[in-house]
Amino acid sequence: MKRRSFIQKSAAATFGFQVVASHVVRAQDGKPSPNSKIRIGAVGCAGRGAANLNGTKDEAIVALCDVDERHAAGSRKKYSDAKYFGDYETMLETMDDKLDAVLVSTPDHTHVGPVLAAIDRGKHVYCEKPLAHSIDEIRRMRKAALKKGVITQVGNQGHSSNHIRLFCEMVWDGMIGEVTEVHAGCDAFKNVYCQISKAAEFQEKHKVPETLDWDGWLGQTLERPYHPNYLPFDWRGYAAFGGGCIGDWVCHVLDPTFWALDLGMPTAVTAETKGYDPMIHAEFYPAGVKITYEFAATEKNGPIKIIWHDGEHGIPKPKELGDDRKVVGTGAVVRGTEGVIMHGSHGAGGCRLIPESRMKDFKKPEEKIARVPGGHHQKDWLNAIREGKQAGSSFEYGGALSEIGLLGMIAIRRSGKRLEWDAQNMRFTNDAFATSLVKSTYRES
Repeated sequence: MKRRSFIQKSAAATFGFQVVASHVVRAQDGKPSPNSKIRIGAVGCAGRGAANLNGTKDEAIVALCDVDERHAAGSRKKYSDAKYFGDYETMLETMDDKLDAVLVSTPDHTHVGPVLAAIDRGKHVYCEKPLAHSIDEIRRMRKAALKKGVITQVGNQGHSSNHIRLFCEMVWDGMIGEVTEVHAGCDAFKNVYCQISKAAEFQEKHKVPETLDWDGWLGQTLERPYHPNYLPFDWRGYAAFGGGCIGDWVCHVLDPTFWALDLGMPTAVTAETKGYDPMIHAEFYPAGVKITYEFAATEKNGPIKIIWHDGEHGIPKPKELGDDRKVVGTGAVVRGTEGVIMHGSHGAGGCRLIPESRMKDFKKPEEKIARVPGGHHQKDWLNAIREGKQAGSSFEYGGALSEIGLLGMIAIRRSGKRLEWDAQNMRFTNDAFATSLVKSTYRES
């Protein structure tokens, strides 16, 4: 079955929200022995692909796949014994009995194809964050992984860090009381995420480089002319391909709070945008975003608000910092009834109580979460494959976290309106257009 036909067929299998505890999911029979090397194929070999290959380099890298030969040249040279392919279908078909696991490090809009195809063949999968480009795709990928019992990991590397574990243990130990509000955000790569100033440049015509399979790069998305503004990094700022700043960073920045509070899905989301018209700028990410997520009270927590800030909307400085310290640019300020924690990105880096005077009497809480040796995220996945258990940020966990970012992207398209989210039925109860954005639009096979 061809790529787009396979993806469209799988789209019929949508399902409601479900979180399955990681210990419920088990690997397939025939998992690698502790001393054998896991045979890995990589879809996407540069950028994050090169980083993920480096994180698994002690295993057997047997296949590489990329639609951009020039971009993949470095990895091809480094892993010269691996067979190289220009499309993932051919790689999976040719190497089926020679692969145990697959790395997927392509742009967001092309995660769903190789992930579903690899899972369909019973391969374990590590996929870059965010897990997919639409909520519907995430649900399908989670369902497929559960059905096949494969070991999965989403590439939010900070989830394997010691800092995120310390943050959770501080919250569980009651150091800041009951969490009520979180201000999180990212001030990085502003000129990448907001590409509105380049809109006029798309009137230009450009020849597709000989080393690039443009149709393969587009994947199942609607056809459009090649333009060098998209590649190799700035695709993140275009709604057809990436999730803007919030899609790129939610899995890093909100991971600590999501884990510590066992949040689940929000019940409502509202976006405020700066210099952005949803009708005119639908292709682009705004210059500044403020998104408020509302989480209902649970047995463990009261109602919680998470306010996301990016671009020209910075995280507001808490009064506890005083005049001599700056608020974190990429990270979060977590406010509880008895105190405040401020931390950075990628697993609550630099996690500290504020004001700084509170750190003088700080005593580390009891360790309740097992540490990942070296905080090595890829090896956490590899060890999970060998041990027959789920990895720390499996598709169940990392997929749900990715979904929060995608809800924000939809809220941006309905800027100024409070959207009420029914996670179980995967719809907005007060906005049919917003619900239509839950699923990706694909071109014909």
